[in-house]
Amino acid sequence: MRTHGFSLVELSIVLVILGLLTGGILAGQNLIRAAELRAVSTEYNKWISAANTFRDKYFQLPGDFTRAHEFWASAGGSGVIGDGCETASGSTTQTCSGDGNGRLSQATGSGQYAEIFTFWQHLSLAGMIDGSYTGKNGASTFNYDTVLGQNAPRSKINNAGWGITIDFDGAPSTHYFPNLYDSPMSIGGDAPDEYVRQPIFLPEEAWNIDTKMDDGRPGTGFLNTTRSTSPLGTGCATTDVPATAEYSLSNSAVACQLIFNTGL
Repeated sequence: MRTHGFSLVELSIVLVILGLLTGGILAGQNLIRAAELRAVSTEYNKWISAANTFRDKYFQLPGDFTRAHEFWASAGGSGVIGDGCETASGSTTQTCSGDGNGRLSQATGSGQYAEIFTFWQHLSLAGMIDGSYTGKNGASTFNYDTVLGQNAPRSKINNAGWGITIDFDGAPSTHYFPNLYDSPMSIGGDAPDEYVRQPIFLPEEAWNIDTKMDDGRPGTGFLNTTRSTSPLGTGCATTDVPATAEYSLSNSAVACQLIFNTGL
């Protein structure tokens, strides 16, 4: 019995088809990633708009709101964080009020209500953002255990989300440029027992977002990333000096998270 192999023409056709399929897959992946990157500014603006709308209606920031337990069900105690409410069991429809000092505070223990988490819960209870949130610290003994989808929102970017971190006073830091951070909000990967601060962007992607939203530099403006030597994002920025730092555009590794100085 005679067998026949593929002719050169047939092989060429197969290779062309494979090339088209591969190119189509890569193009599709690029389109998906481009949509994810565009979502960063959309999501950020949504959170800020909701927070400003909340403040216009209730005269205080979500999370810091001193009368939240009067508008929605109290989780327990006096209804105020720092006066018994923070340790209450509660539910996603029960909350604690903040102290009204204009700053968002972290938790004081595992599973406790805290302003950096009731920020999202108050917005949800007021119907200003989608989702439901516990308002509580995660199960970690750290006081800022963000658990995406539970006490803070997920992003459209895969395995990433948003979180509120405590204010920074501008003092030198291992991780962050020495700026004055006022109600900072970050987008990054879900770090176990920690703030949302795992790198999720290539430096080129972070630069692209920063250029569209701010000044295109990692250490100045209202949108920053981590210092170049920070273990949280080594190689995202070229230097630790804010005035001269640039994004490390030649670095092809995922190395960046983004921190927004919201000014809320």
